Amino acid sequence: MSVNDIYVITFVGIAATLFIDLYAFLLAKVFKIPSLNFCLVGRWGLGLLDGKFMHQNIAASPVKQFECVFGWCLHYFIGVLFSFLFILLVGIAWLEQPTLIAACIFGLASVSMPFFVMQPALGMGIMATKTANPLQARLKSAVTHLLFGVGIYLSAQFIQFI
Repeated sequence: MSVNDIYVITFVGIAATLFIDLYAFLLAKVFKIPSLNFCLVGRWGLGLLDGKFMHQNIAASPVKQFECVFGWCLHYFIGVLFSFLFILLVGIAWLEQPTLIAACIFGLASVSMPFFVMQPALGMGIMATKTANPLQARLKSAVTHLLFGVGIYLSAQFIQFI
């Protein structure tokens, strides 16, 4: 893997994450469905430094300085990590001939992380069972991660275009 490949994969991860953030923005504005609060993700991430992984209710945990900035940075960092994982799975040649199906399968598979790691760690339960509307939370997570896969594909196509 060359330095250029690392730049390309990083771009893909950032662009795919931006793609799902635009989707979340539209959901919030058009359908009044709120997005995940990345300040709370930052609170969780900074809480890891104190040795706290699981929270009963992350919103009730003490506010951390710079949690919002840290949460957004962590969100994009995870997007970049997922793009590297995807390329490790499909091979670097995928970037030269991207396929939508591979990216979408990966996007859907990546929803296992919020279902079984992030949601329980934030106090939402496995697959959002402790939220006010678990089915809506699950559907939103699944669609968001599917769209992350679409974003991976579109960003790789964009690189081919330029």
